[in-house]
Amino acid sequence: MTQTAPIRVLIVDDHDMVRSGLEVFLETFEDLLLVGQASNGEEAVRLCVDLQPDVVLMDLVMPGMDGVAATRNILGVCPTVKIIALTSFKEKDLVHDALQAGAISYLLKNVSIDDLSNAIRSANLGRSTLAPEATQALIEAVTRPPGLGFDLTDREQEVLRLMTDGMSNREIASRLMISHSTVKNHVSNIFSKLGVTSRTEAVALAVQNKLVN
Repeated sequence: MTQTAPIRVLIVDDHDMVRSGLEVFLETFEDLLLVGQASNGEEAVRLCVDLQPDVVLMDLVMPGMDGVAATRNILGVCPTVKIIALTSFKEKDLVHDALQAGAISYLLKNVSIDDLSNAIRSANLGRSTLAPEATQALIEAVTRPPGLGFDLTDREQEVLRLMTDGMSNREIASRLMISHSTVKNHVSNIFSKLGVTSRTEAVALAVQNKLVN
C-alpha cells in the first residue's frame, strides 16, 4: 500500500519562540512535515517560491511586509498554496483583510494542537476553518448597516471634497466644468444623503468620518 506523502508546512512568524513551538508541534504528527521557517513577509514569499509548501501558517502582524500583504504576494506567485492566518488578533478588519487577501482559514494562537493539525489537513484539501471570533466578525460585517455616505455617487464625492476645500458652488462649477445649477443639485443631494442642512455640517461630517481624501 502506497503511503500518502506528508503535508509540507511553512511557518511564518516574527517571534522565535512561536516558530520553535510550532516546530515542536509539527514534529508530533507523521503526516505533517516542516519544510521551512520565515521571520517576515518578504522571506515568506521567497521561501514559498523555493520550497513550494502545501500549507503556510501565517502570522499577520509583523514588521515590514505584514501577513496580509505576504498572503496576497504568495498567492500571486504560488496560487495553489493554502494559507492559514494564525494570529493573536481577532479584530474584524484584520479578519476581513486576511480572508480577502486569500487566506483559507483564520485561527487564533490559543487554538488546540488537535484543532490546528486538523485545520492544516482541511486546508490542504481546500476546506476552511475559522475561529469562532472570526466567524462572528464576518457575520457582523455582513449584517451591520452601511456606513455614512455609502450612497454618494462619484460626482457627489468629488463635489463634497471640493466643498471641504472651501470652494463655493460657482468655484466648484468652474473646476468641474459643469453648470452652477448642476452643482446646486449635487449639493442638495449630498445634504439629503448625509442628513444635514448646511455646508458647515456637511464638511464637518465629511472630515470627521473621512468621507473624502
